[in-house]
Amino acid sequence: MAQTSIILRVELYHDKVTFGDVAGVISHAGGDITSIDVIRPGKESSIRDITVDIMESAEGQIVESLKQHEGIKVINVSDRTFLVHLGGKIEINPRLPIKNRDDLSRVYTPGVARICKAIHEQPEKAFSLSIKRNTVAVISDGTAVLGLGDIGPLAAAPVMEGKAMLFKQLANVDAFPICLDTKDTEEIIRTIKIISPIFGGINLEDISSPRCFEIETRLVQELDIPVFHDDQHGTAIVVIAGLLNALKVVGKNMESIRVIVNGIGAAGVSICKMLINAGVTRLVPVDLEGAIVRGGKYSQPMWQWLAEQPQVESIAGSLNDLIKGADVFIGVSQGGVLKIEAVKQMAADRIVFAMANPHPEIDPDEALPHVRVFATGRSDYPNQINNVLVFPGIFRGALDCRASQINEPMKLAASKAIASVVTESELNENYIIPSIFNEQVVAKVRNAIIEAAILTGTARRIPKDFR
Repeated sequence: MAQTSIILRVELYHDKVTFGDVAGVISHAGGDITSIDVIRPGKESSIRDITVDIMESAEGQIVESLKQHEGIKVINVSDRTFLVHLGGKIEINPRLPIKNRDDLSRVYTPGVARICKAIHEQPEKAFSLSIKRNTVAVISDGTAVLGLGDIGPLAAAPVMEGKAMLFKQLANVDAFPICLDTKDTEEIIRTIKIISPIFGGINLEDISSPRCFEIETRLVQELDIPVFHDDQHGTAIVVIAGLLNALKVVGKNMESIRVIVNGIGAAGVSICKMLINAGVTRLVPVDLEGAIVRGGKYSQPMWQWLAEQPQVESIAGSLNDLIKGADVFIGVSQGGVLKIEAVKQMAADRIVFAMANPHPEIDPDEALPHVRVFATGRSDYPNQINNVLVFPGIFRGALDCRASQINEPMKLAASKAIASVVTESELNENYIIPSIFNEQVVAKVRNAIIEAAILTGTARRIPKDFR
């Protein structure tokens, strides 16, 4: 169950109640007081703001318990998460002030006409004379938002805004949220193409599978700026980064391990592709209907692609049938599908990445005694696999070298860069992946992306620090 924080504004009547009584009621109802602010002191009564950490399901019980207690008046209840979203989380600011008519004539008419003509004559100048060089569109149709599913473009907006905040804070990339009110694949592709001139990159987000594959593939082919579906590739890049370090911990190598990937949707397909590129030779992709096997025939194009890869095993069966002897389990599916009995059948020094959110494929407390390295998508356990480690640095690098695309060598380079942030002295079972706030992450990913882009001929500009 998700945890949140609320602020309770209460009035206490001192002849009937003490603050200790209030604290007792909150604690008994499942709340944890983290701070207290006196808003109005008084002899007969006082008003206080009490910040309480709670499980989401406990809010109603706490409020009702306080209301029923004599001497306590609940004035207001504020959810701190809702408070930070009031009015949205981002805004647009000019980079320089307009103080007089001379300033106006330079940034707007008539001076701006010269800039327009220069770009018209040499379109590549848009990268240096407009926001294009540092702007990414974060685009969703709201069909696969977090674990909430198809909740629509309006409800997707807070996630896109949050991503734009992270782009700016972590990598100084100006990102703008765009939520499209259509599920039509062709209309989405056309819309993104016709708004693309102002952007230096496109970050696709929370678009349902399998539509996301065609949308990204077409846009990569038809646009000359990087297009990156983060749910696919961001997840895969962090998984490979974590796996590189986990293998160091257990003393195994990529070429010798047998890997089960459970959940072959957008993220699962990309993880499988990156595992193959990273050197895995024994891969078992598993979905609800069972294993995708080498030589099989599938209507889903990406499943068919997997079935044609020599690294994919040819034995059919369910997850429980095939997990015996596996070195690594990677889950991007749903909570509770991996049983402890199955984990015990894995090879020694087991590595389990259970990344379904909010409930992992297996309960962490149940799995931890039986695995060597365990990772989830959650922040309340060690080794969080989080896309935030990826997209800021990838786009910072791609924009700085004006890459035309983000190719497979660039993705693998990003994985290795993230893994390298964890030093040999720091590396252990509970620390295989760096914190999203580690300042080295964006810098190392950015440099790795630029280097790989130059080596693969994708870069159209060589940054000064690479000359």
